[in-house]
Amino acid sequence: MSVAVAARVGELRPSQLLWSFGIGAVVDLPNFSVMVLGLNDWDEGHTQQITEERLLAAVHRVLGPQVKKLAAPPMPPESDRPIDPTGEEARIGVPVVVFPEWFRCPVCQLLAPIGTRLFEFKENPYRPDLARYIHSGCPRARGPTAIPARFLVACERGHVDDFPWTYYVHRGGAACRGTLTFYEVGASLETANLFVKCNECDKSRSMIDAFDRDAHALPRCRGRHPHLRESKPSCPMPLRAILLGASNSWFPETRTVLSIPTHGEKLEQLLDENWSILEAATSLEVLRGFRAIGQLREFAGFSDNEIWAGIESKRAESNGPAADDRRELDLKRPEWEVLSAPDDALNSKDFMLTPTDKPSRYTHEIAAVVLAERLREVSALVGFTRIRSSGESSVGDIPIRRAALSIETAPKWLPATEVRGEGIFVRFDLERLGAWSEEGTQQERRKMLRAAHESWRSARQMDHVLEGFPDLVYVLLHSFSHALMRELTLECGYSAPSIRERIYASKAEEPIDMAGVLVYTAAPDSEGTLGGLVALGRPKDLGRLLDQALERATLCSSDPLCSEHDPRRDGTLHGAACHACLFAPETSCENGNRYLDRSTLVPTFRRANTGFFRTALP
Repeated sequence: MSVAVAARVGELRPSQLLWSFGIGAVVDLPNFSVMVLGLNDWDEGHTQQITEERLLAAVHRVLGPQVKKLAAPPMPPESDRPIDPTGEEARIGVPVVVFPEWFRCPVCQLLAPIGTRLFEFKENPYRPDLARYIHSGCPRARGPTAIPARFLVACERGHVDDFPWTYYVHRGGAACRGTLTFYEVGASLETANLFVKCNECDKSRSMIDAFDRDAHALPRCRGRHPHLRESKPSCPMPLRAILLGASNSWFPETRTVLSIPTHGEKLEQLLDENWSILEAATSLEVLRGFRAIGQLREFAGFSDNEIWAGIESKRAESNGPAADDRRELDLKRPEWEVLSAPDDALNSKDFMLTPTDKPSRYTHEIAAVVLAERLREVSALVGFTRIRSSGESSVGDIPIRRAALSIETAPKWLPATEVRGEGIFVRFDLERLGAWSEEGTQQERRKMLRAAHESWRSARQMDHVLEGFPDLVYVLLHSFSHALMRELTLECGYSAPSIRERIYASKAEEPIDMAGVLVYTAAPDSEGTLGGLVALGRPKDLGRLLDQALERATLCSSDPLCSEHDPRRDGTLHGAACHACLFAPETSCENGNRYLDRSTLVPTFRRANTGFFRTALP
């Protein structure tokens, strides 16, 4: 996918624009950095609508009903011929702006913003990766490539700005406007050895002061949103110095659902799958035109009148006065219901379930295993935060202000992606799980994790510190999912970051009526993945993998420290878990490696009688 503003300067995958380099994020290019602009600058005409009613309903609850559609980022039209780098097609893409605007000459150490015209942009339409800024007036070399300044400032309301170099070196709003120099001293590049100096008044200052929160070295936040080209000076939040490319500079807030069939009738399923096209059919004549040009071949068994009647019925239902109110608030509950009761009549090109036998050794713990041979996952970006992750909101309401994606606080559409793949769904025995949850040996573990949860929320000044604890059953399911994903990675052919999880668990303090794990992988290709994961869901293979996963979980290479870990001491949200045993890549875990504890699965070095699978171990 092209990333372009006045010139094409690079490429990104569509999924990266949701999870890594979305709106408001800084993208590191070979010779400088850019920030992805807001939706007001995107070319909506080259986007392709993505239909998923459940996700759109979830977006409405977050941003309001004015969001009319979800769409893939703008892309050039598919063609067998190469794109002319000087033509209009090369300029179709996601708009960006240069950020940070302060650059440094690596030869003479000059530090200045590009607005001073001391640095000159050099474009190469045939090699976008060679686009760069040069210091044409450098007294020591001939046009060396300038590099972006390494430091930025941000606040918890999503604002980000260039580092206030002039203010910082003069320790306030001095009248001196001399040129600046950034240089290093000593052998190491630690912050204490980095200095900025004013060439006019000869003042200098170490960068170590910028990271001292008690030194008050930074000015008030200017309320700047470079991705929206605006500033709101009323921001009361303190600024924090961050490094260019730091992981806390941008956290996406997304909503994700699995596309599940909501109707057993073939016509209704086809209407759902093709609604992005059928929605534009304003009359029976338009519908006939669509069929005449071959756009609706899947409807070959239905007449025009039958299809039109279905369109009118669906449109009336979606435009009803309480359409959103009738939808299920819990995004996972409908998925659980469909996965728990596979029905051949609901299978389609994007959703196919096949029940299989469960491993013989785990018949008491596992109620059913279902092979999800086809899955479709749709995700939408609803906003982003800085400094603190909005992903923490999965454990309760957190006062983190989400930054907007457009100048209007209520956008009309949102960027989204869809991927297709396969997975294995494991449903736990609810009766056995309920009995395990009430065992006396579990109460101590539950008490410890709940206390850690409350302490963690209190330390972050969150409201209702007693709320949001997912309970021990969720910890068990989450730990099981991570242990299984680790084993699948070794045999299925997919990398660890490409395997994901969805945990289906009842809320704390409610009856246990939902307990399952979906481990799946997906790819942006229209055909999905190749079946390597589903093949391991058969009873013999899955049983062997579970044996291995649980055996590895009993002993960690970090024991006894891992098994004896108490989250109340270090402010974490996991028990016996670490990078050596249960932690998974960020793209795989739905909860940031929180609420994990392998002692809920099997006996460990520290606890011998708390594991759910302790009687099933080989």
